[in-house]
Amino acid sequence: MIIKTKQDELQNYLTDASNYKGSCEAVYIPQNKEELIKILKEANEQRTKVTIAGAGTGLTGARVPEEGIVISTEKLNRILEINIEEKFAIVEPAVYLSHFLDELKSFGFFYPPDPTEKNCFIGGTVATNASGAKTFKYGATRNFVQELEIVLADGNEIYLKRGEVSAKGNKLNLRTKSGKEIFIELPEINLPVTKNASGYFVKPNMDAIDLFIGSEGTLGVFTKIKLKILPSPERIISMVAFFNKEIDAISFVNKAREISYRTRQDNLSDEIDALALEFFDNNSLKFLSFDFPNIPPKANAAVWFEQEVKLSAEDKLIEKWFSLISDYNVDEEKIWFATNESERKQIEEFRHAISWKVNEYISRNNFRKLGTDVAVPDNEMKNFYHFLIDLMSKSNLDFVLYGHLGNSHFHLNILPKNENEFQSGKELYRKICLKAIELKGTVSAEHGIGKIKTQYLIDMFGEETINKMKAIKQKLDPNYILGVGNIFKSS
Repeated sequence: MIIKTKQDELQNYLTDASNYKGSCEAVYIPQNKEELIKILKEANEQRTKVTIAGAGTGLTGARVPEEGIVISTEKLNRILEINIEEKFAIVEPAVYLSHFLDELKSFGFFYPPDPTEKNCFIGGTVATNASGAKTFKYGATRNFVQELEIVLADGNEIYLKRGEVSAKGNKLNLRTKSGKEIFIELPEINLPVTKNASGYFVKPNMDAIDLFIGSEGTLGVFTKIKLKILPSPERIISMVAFFNKEIDAISFVNKAREISYRTRQDNLSDEIDALALEFFDNNSLKFLSFDFPNIPPKANAAVWFEQEVKLSAEDKLIEKWFSLISDYNVDEEKIWFATNESERKQIEEFRHAISWKVNEYISRNNFRKLGTDVAVPDNEMKNFYHFLIDLMSKSNLDFVLYGHLGNSHFHLNILPKNENEFQSGKELYRKICLKAIELKGTVSAEHGIGKIKTQYLIDMFGEETINKMKAIKQKLDPNYILGVGNIFKSS
């Protein structure tokens, strides 16, 4: 076990990609499960608050301690098994997603959940139910988690296999490895119909494993994770189309989504079925223009889209995509089209650049990130877009708007130049969250709540429901030591 107590050694564990900052007394780095259990048992007995730290790529302050100690999972980083025949992999929590994807690629397989930042720990992606561009086709991390080995706050272990332990109505009974029984009353929660990573996943007759996925380090610590994996597609069509008007890009996404849903519903082959539908507004293109000088100077919006295809159907589907694009005022000569894997990677770099450039701006100017993670029902997407544009045009604040619009999921990032603008931006952020809630959407579609969004979660569900969620935590963590400040306000 490694223990760090010197202030200069602690600094890397006291912030994350949102630039949220905290403090702690020490950082513990267990090198195996037994050491982790020992740390937790001692912390629980002494009622010492414990924050679980992943790679630090999160955007909500969830891995940032407010006090107590940090347990970093960084040494629990082995890929334990890749089983091609049965299409699964078993990993420890600190395996980097990028490394995992590279290993799978050598076997001709892939893992669909793809958050923009690939240098994250897989344990962190399970803790936040992370997603990304491919969520439009494959859904979020939850869809691929088959088994979890979990250590609770008191050191007890729970093993959960999907399909083996389920609630009976609103009553969930868990049994630890030592035989201890934990009875949990599940509250009735109206979860949004959108992609969602806000608070605990709770519904009648639910699979017990789903309670822990997305629990943001508040219910237990993952020590082993079994994931479903898939064979790599023969080919992937990848394009970026540039539009004269933002609203044309929005309309194109709506139509491509509608066709894709119909293709899946009718189980059609060799038809349009997007893997990803990603939007970039005019400000985003300007923000990226220095690094990507080949962005057409007159473009006011862009959509990056991909589709998995069989080699035999590739040309036919390319024609169908071009035919669809032609209805939305696109200069077909300016479309970026990947003809090989190298060109596809270049397009992916364009897609991911906007996120790291925003984070770089925030860090350089020493502000906390003001980037929304809201999603709304698909039928409200266009109305919500108009709301955002109207709100920001009246604010005179710099911003970029992009996101996973296949899932009606918007990342509006406000770029303040001074403290006054930061405070104004915080007020706008709240208004945006409240509007998403009004439209029956969510305040967090993929990043989680962490410590930054606790008030917005109350706005979304109300104090009564939040207290019922908190009661679940109290059953699994009676001394309230794990992830304090995450999901629920610490005071």
